[in-house]
Amino acid sequence: MLIELAILFLLLALVAYVLGARGIAGFSMEIAKWLVIIFVIVAIVAFIL
Repeated sequence: MLIELAILFLLLALVAYVLGARGIAGFSMEIAKWLVIIFVIVAIVAFIL
């Protein structure tokens, strides 16, 4: 679920960048980055447990 949201925000950021809305693109990339980080942490915890 988290990785799907991260991909969605990444695509939103790319579309916003192409359309010239660089502020929205940067914000979407930040959200996507944090979602990927959370996904990796949850995956590592799931492997350990």
